[in-house]
Parts: sequence; C-alpha cells; structure tokens
Amino acid sequence: MTATRHVPVMLDRCLRLLAPALEEPGAVVVDCTLGLGGHSEALLSTFPAARLVALDRDKEALRLSGERLAPYGDRATLVHAVYDELPDVLDRLDIPRVQGVLFDLGVSSMQLDEAQRGFAYAQDAPLDMRMDQSAGMSAAEVLNTYPPGELVRILRAYGEEKQAKRIVSAIVRERAVEPFTNSARLVELIRDALPQAAKRTGGNPAKRTFQALRIEVNGELSSVEAAIPAAVASLAVGGRIAVLAYHSLEDRLVKQVFAAGAANTAPPGLPVVPERYQPRLKLLTRGAELPTEDEVAENRRAAPARLRGAERIREDVR
Repeated sequence: MTATRHVPVMLDRCLRLLAPALEEPGAVVVDCTLGLGGHSEALLSTFPAARLVALDRDKEALRLSGERLAPYGDRATLVHAVYDELPDVLDRLDIPRVQGVLFDLGVSSMQLDEAQRGFAYAQDAPLDMRMDQSAGMSAAEVLNTYPPGELVRILRAYGEEKQAKRIVSAIVRERAVEPFTNSARLVELIRDALPQAAKRTGGNPAKRTFQALRIEVNGELSSVEAAIPAAVASLAVGGRIAVLAYHSLEDRLVKQVFAAGAANTAPPGLPVVPERYQPRLKLLTRGAELPTEDEVAENRRAAPARLRGAERIREDVR
C-alpha cells in the first residue's frame, strides 16, 4: 500500500474553505485524521507559510505519512493520538491557538484496503477493526462477549439496522457453537438471517452491521462528540474548521456543534444583546455540501461524504 495512490476526498473544497485562515506566516493547521497524508500534503504545499500538526491513532498510517511528508521537514509534526486528545496535543506542543482544523472522519483508505485489518465485508479477514491495533477490544471480542441486548443496541444505534434482533439472535446462536474470528462467516450469517426484501435494498446486507461494530470498537461517536467542540475552542478568531463526515450520526453531531456556536444565546426581549450572547461561529457552508459527480468518479469513497465548515468570529466572554 503506497500513500501516493490515495485520492483525498473533496480536497479542493477543503482547501478553499480553510484558505483565508492559512495564508498568513505562522499559521498552524491541524489535520486531526492524518490517514495516508493526502490532505496534509496538500495543506503543506498550498500554504507554504503554514505549520502542520497531524494526528492519527494508527501507527502504520503515521509511518507511511511520515515518509510522504518528510520533504516538508519540521513544518510537519506528526502525533500518535486520537482526535479527541487535541487539547492535550496542543498543550504539549505549546500551541495556544490554531488557524485551521480539518477532520476527515470514518475509516481511512489504507484501513479499508488492507484485508487483514478486517474493516471490509467484501473479503475474508480477521474480525479486528481497531484503528489502533495496539489497544482496545477487537470486533471479534465484541461479537463473542457482549450481551445480546447490547449488541442489538449497537446495531440499531450505530448501524441503523432495522433487522438488528434477527441478526443478533443468529450471532448468539452461532457463537455458542464456535466463537467468531473472521469476517466471511459473519457476512454469511447476516445474509442468511435477513428476509429477502431486506437483502434487495441498500447494497451489501452486512454493511450496516460492519459499520456499527467499527464505531463501537473505536469509540468513534464519543470521540467525535468530544473532539469537534474541542477543535472549535482551539481556533483563534478568524480561524476555520472543515469537517468531512460519512454517515448521518457523525454529521448530526457536527451540525449540532456548529449550529450552537452560530446561535445567538441571549434571553428573549433584550434590547441590546451583550457580547457574551453573540455567536462564536459563522457557518461557511449552507447545510452540508455534497461531492460532485466528478469527485465521486475520481474517488468512489467520496460518495457519502458531507462537508461542513465554520469560522471562529469571537473569543468566549466569561
């Protein structure tokens, strides 16, 4: 797997969103989801006066991106961390405020393309799904040890799987015979468990279950819930944030944080609104921007992407 094959999602629009904040000397931009480094490389080459801080929980991604970004020398600082650790990372680097933040949420191209990571349902592989393979429970451990009610909750909440009870009943029955280890057995079980009508809609019938397991294994939604407000708080006035989300659960969290930041929070009826009630953010996108047909043709993984951007327009007033 080489970094150069990777086509970053909605790259030009991300760069345009962030550009006004990154053109001044000394600007710091944080790529919270480094992956194979496509967005980071573009940020460094497009904004020659900017410094990059890039985070990833996947050590292999950090190694590959380190090679890719080596020509930029000390302009790029790569950190092994989950994106909700952003405040600690900036504190350690003695960076009080940043001018730009980019999130490209979800699973990276490298993780999808490497069969042994167990993210993809189209090929047989160990059921791992950990973005950081040095920590936490694997997807197999979740399948084999979680109580049935908890598995149903995960499939419904994180996969929006209407047939969660059917699938979990089959999982519980099968794991009693033999614990799950590989993805092909799970995919086959899901196909057998679903009614014919459910198999005819929405692509691969295992897609929603695999998404749900991945989100649970990596604590993705709780990380996003903490990380987006922390990233907004790290922005200097005039700083900008761009977030790419790939499913409705993530996008809803981003939308809520941005909407709250862009709202006037004054009690009704005040003749003059004090500064502490004024919006902290200005929205830069009308709702979520979708990829164009050309962007999807260039990179099919861009198809479900939703891009939102915001600018910090004032400091918090206490």
